[in-house]
Amino acid sequence: MEKDSVKAGGRSAMIPSFLYSSSSSSLSKRLFDLDTLTRSTNLDRHDHGSSSSPSPSISSLSSTKATRSFVIPAPKEKVQMYSPEFYAACTAGGILSCGLTHTAVTPLDLVKCNMQIDPAKYKSISSGFGVLFRDQGVKGFFKGWVPTMLGYSMQGACKFGFYEFFKKYYSDIAGPEFAAKYKTLIYLAGSASAEFIADIALCPMEAVKVRVQTQPGFARGLSDGFPKFVKSEGTLGLYKGLVPLWGRQIPYTMMKFASFETIVEMLYKYAIPTPKDQCSKTLQLGAVQKLGWWGLFTRGLPLRIVMIGTLTGAQWGIYDAFKVFVGLPTTGGVSPPPAPAATVLATV
Repeated sequence: MEKDSVKAGGRSAMIPSFLYSSSSSSLSKRLFDLDTLTRSTNLDRHDHGSSSSPSPSISSLSSTKATRSFVIPAPKEKVQMYSPEFYAACTAGGILSCGLTHTAVTPLDLVKCNMQIDPAKYKSISSGFGVLFRDQGVKGFFKGWVPTMLGYSMQGACKFGFYEFFKKYYSDIAGPEFAAKYKTLIYLAGSASAEFIADIALCPMEAVKVRVQTQPGFARGLSDGFPKFVKSEGTLGLYKGLVPLWGRQIPYTMMKFASFETIVEMLYKYAIPTPKDQCSKTLQLGAVQKLGWWGLFTRGLPLRIVMIGTLTGAQWGIYDAFKVFVGLPTTGGVSPPPAPAATVLATV
């Protein structure tokens, strides 16, 4: 018994204290469902509004108590939720989602950066691609792709991995009631904290990438560009653009994650009649694609719209596809309802 409790204590350190409970030997740890709190509140209102109904039996009272205990069995997935393997999977998914997508849109990023640095030469999107092709050929469209891939892979690892961590961490601090009531604030705080760390990882590669892409003759790529940059600017020079990077990325990431979580939840609530746990994996990932198109038509100037919309949709698609591949549920949406069977929680 003592060994079991030590093992449980080590594993529960990765999970908020209110997300699980100890019970009889036949029961495993249970994860708290934030949406259960909302459903419980609705049940309370219904009970108060129907005072004329007959008194409930003891069995129904115990069942209702179990339903309102805010504790449900852990999802039966291949990867234990909030375990080290869970965070490792989310980190790997972030590497794939950000690294691959940003590398794929390198030509768009290249033209965008040059339009900002040299507007006289790169006057528009179409002419920008033409100038780039005449000056550097087809290879020029992917100049700086190595620091792009490495930098945004590191950013994606921190962005998605730490988002899952901070979302759980802030929920633990807030407690069950406030975590459910202010879940959007938790999404915002978690994504902001994650992006703060992610940009520190991204900044050195971003600095080299921009210099390689916008300064003719500076370097051919990362291998010669990085040591040349450090030699001329110093190691701290790699972080000169960190504050502007925070100013650009943190608000974007906050809106990106909070919007995605909320929109997917609304899709499952209003547009998709089937509960999320009963939806096929293809249907769950379809919700991600819809958000990408939504983002595509609601952001910024033409080139920025195409680039960010494509990145956002593709990143969520890759990230959730990877989570499904390793045996995790997709991000966002309403969690499955609690098990109907009555359970008695052990008292401490």
